[in-house]
Amino acid sequence: MGGNFIAEYLGNIISVCFTVETEGEKIKIGNGEPLFNVTIKKPIKKTELITSTSLALGEAYMRGDIELDKDLYYVLNLFLGNMAKFSTDEHALKGIIKTSVSKMNQKKEVSSHYDIGNDFYKLWLDKSMTYSCAYFKDGNEDLDKAQEDKVDHILDKLQIEEGMSLLDIGCGWGALLIRAAKKYKIKGLGITLSSEQAKGFSETIKKEGLEDLLSVEIMDYRDLEKSGKKFDRIVSVGMIEHVGRKNYDLFIKNVHSVLNDGGLFLLHFISALKEHPGDAWIKKYIFPGGMIPSLREIINILPDYNFYTLDVESLRRHYNKTLLCWRNNFNGHREEIEKMMGVEFTRMWDLYLAACAATFNNGIIDLHQILMSKGINNNLPMLRTV
Repeated sequence: MGGNFIAEYLGNIISVCFTVETEGEKIKIGNGEPLFNVTIKKPIKKTELITSTSLALGEAYMRGDIELDKDLYYVLNLFLGNMAKFSTDEHALKGIIKTSVSKMNQKKEVSSHYDIGNDFYKLWLDKSMTYSCAYFKDGNEDLDKAQEDKVDHILDKLQIEEGMSLLDIGCGWGALLIRAAKKYKIKGLGITLSSEQAKGFSETIKKEGLEDLLSVEIMDYRDLEKSGKKFDRIVSVGMIEHVGRKNYDLFIKNVHSVLNDGGLFLLHFISALKEHPGDAWIKKYIFPGGMIPSLREIINILPDYNFYTLDVESLRRHYNKTLLCWRNNFNGHREEIEKMMGVEFTRMWDLYLAACAATFNNGIIDLHQILMSKGINNNLPMLRTV
């Protein structure tokens, strides 16, 4: 591809001044002092860019065909607010954009991300292995404290009391249930589709001596309704993004089926301002089959299952900070990760963390917590407690 075309193409989606160096030519885009330089080491096909901007640029960066002279997050943060200008040919990308929501396929998709290996995630997550948005109460705490505060924030909203039963749908490595059991002696069940997470959680339960209070099962949320189980409280953190747009109603239906009348459910999820099919690069390389719901489409389902919305909170900027903490930890172990996973994987994962941080910062995506009750509960405090 000619240098002028790539420069013009990038100039259409990047509104600040920068330079493009390609095929021995350095081209300035925009007015003023350039904020960064992009070096194109290998030409990018015009057809690939037109099919998907994010795939073409993302894959070129993974391969090392694109290099920047400034920090990756700094550059992405300057223009990812303009993602509406990206090219996306949904027909050509239908195999990536539209995937099966069958149980078998969704388990495979979840495993592709979360079963990379516990040793990998231990390198850059906090000590509790919490892989979701942290909660920075004063902004100066470290990631370990912020993740602990996030769990407490959720448990406070759920108004957990000693002896209650608590279900965590998509429990990860179990940090929330472990803290709930230690603080409130709840009876807790965690369900996940990740064998690595289930293994890690099970080991922690034994290590902490919580076998009488906690258990973990590899279970699809669709099997809850027929399980015969009942819970006083239910929480789901960062899981509904994996069920697919067609199954949001089914997810809420299954939650309803196992929650006691008057019980509380807290749904914590990455959200979008409007409904969107998703980003092709993220869906191909990071979260196959992932789908980010809009806040309104989730809210609209709740009345059909007699769920009363009690509180909605945005934690968008908290997730930006969380991702920057993860990326800092990740790059602090970059040499080790390259040896473990390879250079291309490492560049891919760094791009994922930096791009997500930039999209949260630019409001392309958000993070919401919805607290709801199954039916009317007049025994709850009349004022916000958190």
